[in-house]
Amino acid sequence: MSSGRLPLVALVGRTNAGKSTLFNRLVGEQKAVVDPTPGVTRDPLFGTVRTARGSFLLVDTGGLDVEEGEIETKVREQTELALAEADGIVLVVDGRVGLRAGDEEIARRVRRSGKPVWLAVNKIDTPGLDSHVADFYALGLEPVFAISAAHGRGVRELAEAIAERLGGGGPEVEPGQEASVRVAVLGRPNVGKSSLVNRILGQERVLVSSVPGTTRDTVDIRLESGGRSFLLLDTAGVRRRARIDARLERVVSLRSLRALERSEVVLVVVDAEEGCTEQDARLASYAWRHGRALVLVVNKCDLVGGILSARKRSEDWVARFPWLRDVPFLFVSARTGEGTERLLPEVSSVAERYRAEIPTRLLNTVLGKATRDVSHPSVRGRRPSFFYAVQTGKEPPRVSVFSSAPELVRAEYARYLLRRLREAFDLSGVPIQLEFRPRSRARSKGQRPGRETAKSVAGKG
Repeated sequence: MSSGRLPLVALVGRTNAGKSTLFNRLVGEQKAVVDPTPGVTRDPLFGTVRTARGSFLLVDTGGLDVEEGEIETKVREQTELALAEADGIVLVVDGRVGLRAGDEEIARRVRRSGKPVWLAVNKIDTPGLDSHVADFYALGLEPVFAISAAHGRGVRELAEAIAERLGGGGPEVEPGQEASVRVAVLGRPNVGKSSLVNRILGQERVLVSSVPGTTRDTVDIRLESGGRSFLLLDTAGVRRRARIDARLERVVSLRSLRALERSEVVLVVVDAEEGCTEQDARLASYAWRHGRALVLVVNKCDLVGGILSARKRSEDWVARFPWLRDVPFLFVSARTGEGTERLLPEVSSVAERYRAEIPTRLLNTVLGKATRDVSHPSVRGRRPSFFYAVQTGKEPPRVSVFSSAPELVRAEYARYLLRRLREAFDLSGVPIQLEFRPRSRARSKGQRPGRETAKSVAGKG
């Protein structure tokens, strides 16, 4: 396994076998939508699994048994591509239902991949159901794990077996490069990503062509600037799904999103002439929701009358996508070089904000003033009190606020507090995770206000 990236493991199987529940259990958070309706999972979803034996990247896929139809065909094709890209495969089957027609065909497709396979017999919630596992040995896949994704039974053993077989994953960057800022350059085809990278490098290190989709794989480029190391991940363009027709283009999109998982800072490149499209906003939102620092780079400003004209146009984009107010915009022309000298300094600044550590005292001063300035509205005759806050995560920052009634905190009030935090600590471009906890949990763990130093965490603010 290359030391530059984590091994990729694909979760596959029939619809409603519990793949998304297992995905959430393995990555330790509710990233995948779980619903009893078959076929809820469509696009591949990534997450990192960390165990005592190492780490690996996990991709949740749609079912391999979906019915025919345009969307269903795309789901199946995306699953096949995840299989092609993966270093290992977990086949999830429903232990309660038992061996079904079609399971053998899925097993044959998995075996033909020639990759390590783990068979996870799911929904074995109690030892009394272990007898249901025996039938699945007929699939000819080993090792076999009896698990309950819903309750966690056997899941840790499965994760450790995967990490041990794949060499533990290794670091996401090569030894000696831990201090580098990892930057993914993403965007639709032909918005000028590679031209922008070449301008930053000052040489033709990346192929540039006017034909959309020239870049077919992610290119890792290391450079030093301003006394800092950077790892640029120049990616292939991410097309709108309806326009992804060729198999190669779907592989390109999957690899681009995988590059996002390796990054800390994401530059989403937008064409100034075309403006910020739905696909641009969707891609930026994907990076934001996955806890990556974000900068929107508006390229080709020379084609719309210069930077001032492009900045004027961007006001309409923010009106369409209001959450972009939290993201810094850079206006550049890769062709003329205008504005490009600010790119690496801005990346360096947003990386510092991404890694920031906020002292608990200052954090509580800001939140105390915010709650005094605007009180939480009464909910069913009750008004939650806010006692103190602690930074409980970093890269990106996560802030835990201890409250008398966290279940009553309204989403709009949480957004208000996020805005006050972002303004007070200059966290532009950094997604902040803000969670509300009951005070009793803090006391039970021996936490006391004013004693901790808040660690910076990136999140979904």
